[in-house]
Amino acid sequence: MKKTENQMLVIFGASGDLTARKLIPALFNLHLAKQLPKGFVALGVSRSDMTDEAFRDRVVYDSDYLKDKLKKLDKAEIKEFADKLFYEDLGESYDTDYKGLRKRVEELKAAHDTSGNIIYYLSTPPTLYETVAHKLADAGMNTQKNGWKRLIVEKPFGYSLETAKKLNEGLHQYFTEPQIYRIDHYLGKETVQNLLVTRFANSIFEPLWNRNYIQRVEITNAERVGVEKRGGYYDKSGALRDMFQNHLLQIVSLVVMEPPIGAEAEEIRNEKVKALKSLRIMEDEETLYQNTIRAQYVGSVVNGEPMKGYREEEGVDPNSTTETYAAIKFFVDNWRWHGVPFYVRTAKRMPTKVTEVVIHFKEPHHQIFKEPGMHNKDNKLIIRIQPDEGILIKFGVKVPGQGFTVERANMDFYYSSLAETYVMEAYERLLLDAMQGDATLYARADEVEAAWEFVDPILNYWQKGKDVRMYGYAAGVWGPENADELFEGDGFWRNPGENLADDPGYCVIC
Repeated sequence: MKKTENQMLVIFGASGDLTARKLIPALFNLHLAKQLPKGFVALGVSRSDMTDEAFRDRVVYDSDYLKDKLKKLDKAEIKEFADKLFYEDLGESYDTDYKGLRKRVEELKAAHDTSGNIIYYLSTPPTLYETVAHKLADAGMNTQKNGWKRLIVEKPFGYSLETAKKLNEGLHQYFTEPQIYRIDHYLGKETVQNLLVTRFANSIFEPLWNRNYIQRVEITNAERVGVEKRGGYYDKSGALRDMFQNHLLQIVSLVVMEPPIGAEAEEIRNEKVKALKSLRIMEDEETLYQNTIRAQYVGSVVNGEPMKGYREEEGVDPNSTTETYAAIKFFVDNWRWHGVPFYVRTAKRMPTKVTEVVIHFKEPHHQIFKEPGMHNKDNKLIIRIQPDEGILIKFGVKVPGQGFTVERANMDFYYSSLAETYVMEAYERLLLDAMQGDATLYARADEVEAAWEFVDPILNYWQKGKDVRMYGYAAGVWGPENADELFEGDGFWRNPGENLADDPGYCVIC
């Protein structure tokens, strides 16, 4: 196990929701697991007027996100963690002199032996990233003469290729690329990382992981909820920017990538960049028309409960053309994947919450057992990322009795079955990796830009194209009726159930 050096975590935007909901609970779990170094403190920084004690009350003692856990723990252990948390008020703006902040950081360093190692976590709007980096540099807080300095930034990283490049250039003025960690919480999930192990540690999969044996690859990200209270943000973003450009293309890169030379962070990230650069960019309108579908959920009644349509949500333009459903078919231009279609979709207001990768294997070249519906019984490898995390293999078996009737059987593995193994939450894993200087699960500048290079033409077409349509789908169904038209031949989307091995055509909405 890697050693975690003494250090300080400085969280900008500490009065916001992400800090209380994800960051502090992740740190608390690391503390309970004895993963934090002896010399560790976290300093919350924002524009709210709070004392250290008020901050501790807010994110620990009175936290809605920790209350169930706190009931089961010893007060001394809770206090030991809370005493590692401090707060500094920046005043009215992040664009201010950071001399006072530097003084506080120096005081905490001396009092708690943090060795000058600092992670700056920017839990702020992206418009403030460059401002905070600039002010840290002005205060001399980015130099690595006395301990390392790292900068974690949240998504969205850019709104387009142009803005992503501008943001990279802006940050690179004050921090070097090895210092910058672009966080994507999807990559912190065990099953996402297990994609690499499934592929490269098993001789039953790696030799088959190519165009000779794989018929198509399908990735689904479905959310049961609508936009909730994020209507104002979401209406300027949409499904393609919010989920596809970052989370789903990261998963695509792990499926597509070639075997890295080794398990080192840069070797893996090099191959991910190559994978993203090998995606065939769609630019002509005919190709984009045939291979992309966008849609928006409309109001419906689910189990007797009325559901609002997207345009009726708080903060959403009543005439909005922002997509809540995006389905893209594309190809990869390299030897391994030549001619294999990839189908990726993401959506709100689906029948269930699920994210999974489905590898569809080709049928045997010589079919002995021919019967109606055999194409529905193709071999599948299903990697479930959430919920019910695990892996499922579907293969044909003979039904007992006379003749050769083939039915599909399941062979599965669930992470929940590892009763004695604690599976870290995504933010726990990613924070610990950053503390240890492991950037494997963080996006590099060229990786972000390669993803935008693929997505930009789709967004431009949806905004300015001639025959662009916005389809509607009732809240609670699996998208618009024409979604299956993306598929070649007899293909169609796998509409998964909440449980990994549950495979109905449509889900029952709970």
